[in-house]
Amino acid sequence: MPRTVRPLCAILSLLIAPLAHGGELTVAVASNFIKPIEAIAPAFTAATGHQMRASTGSTGKLYAQIQRSAPFDVFLSADEDRPMRLEDEGLGVQGSRLVYAIGRLVLWSAKDAQHISPDVLRSPDGGRVAIANPKTAPYGTAAAAVIAALGFTNTLKPRLVQGENIGQTFQFVATGNAAYGFVAWSQVSQNGQFIRGSGWRVPADMHPPIRQAAIVLSRAKDNPAAHDFMRFLQSDAARRIIRQHGYDTE
Repeated sequence: MPRTVRPLCAILSLLIAPLAHGGELTVAVASNFIKPIEAIAPAFTAATGHQMRASTGSTGKLYAQIQRSAPFDVFLSADEDRPMRLEDEGLGVQGSRLVYAIGRLVLWSAKDAQHISPDVLRSPDGGRVAIANPKTAPYGTAAAAVIAALGFTNTLKPRLVQGENIGQTFQFVATGNAAYGFVAWSQVSQNGQFIRGSGWRVPADMHPPIRQAAIVLSRAKDNPAAHDFMRFLQSDAARRIIRQHGYDTE
């Protein structure tokens, strides 16, 4: 190869290498969104070449970890409030926040072919009822609002068992430690149908909207993979996955 060509080839190799290998990011994901993120991650990598790792937990606990400088690049919350707070606190990148999903709540039993209605909450001997912690989990806040709207706040209190997050709440019911539970529709459905058990889909007007927002965290303001991930969340491919898993999108 002529000597004059070699430097040009070296420069091209340096330019192409980062594109070929892609970047990396760590996403803090609210527990209710585990199944969708498992489908989104490989689609994101295939589309961009970036590698994504996920760390899951309740929205409140992830928020607290971010305040203590946990090494996350993007936060997928189960509400809008925490991402707004992070933006106000200087821990989130201004202008990066967006609503990526709108959650739905269901009163669920692990038993198939059951007729589930709010009446199952009325009987004092109807078994334990699981909800996520209303102080840290938005789905728990929504469940508490539904219980209040039905007028069962005091009568149901002795039967309530509280999960740390919506994932643990689901496990209480799935393992028989609770007869019923207010869980995310996405945890028990696929393409609009129950994949396990049976339940009552709570009307959306019975609780505050579960608008789930994402934000790029300040430590990742210069990480292209983080910003590419936010753009991918708004793509038709990602929205299709999100809707397949029981969420609405804007």
